Amino acid sequence: MAEYHLAEINIAKMKGVNINDPIMKEFVDNLDEVNELAEKSDGFVWRLKDEDNNATNLNPYNDEQIIVNYSIWESIETLEHYMYKTFHSEFLRRRKEWFHSFGQVATALWWVKKGEIPELATAMEKLDYLQRNGPSEIVFNLKQKFPKPL
Repeated sequence: MAEYHLAEINIAKMKGVNINDPIMKEFVDNLDEVNELAEKSDGFVWRLKDEDNNATNLNPYNDEQIIVNYSIWESIETLEHYMYKTFHSEFLRRRKEWFHSFGQVATALWWVKKGEIPELATAMEKLDYLQRNGPSEIVFNLKQKFPKPL
């Protein structure tokens, strides 16, 4: 029986014209701490990052206002603990200070075989699939979760 990990991608549209806009300063100033907290969290497996140790300079949507976060966790529970029970939760609570309401699904979750790290393009396709088709065992969200495959 294969073991599975949880992949997640989320995107956000910044209020700033780009990540260097002054409105984004407090968010940017805390990125290293929030990212380090993720990496030290129980259940953390991997996260997308560049040579600056974050993913804010990546521009996969060809829009400097959209940032992407993509990570792999051992389980839904470990991801949710990090999101809601750590310093990260402060930034979730205050997200409207830095980000526009996206107007569509901005977070997608799906199961991957342990050790597998899908390409960013695959993660983007999963988010697009969820936006078009809604949650299923293929890809889902935090409101309607699906268990690990058997």
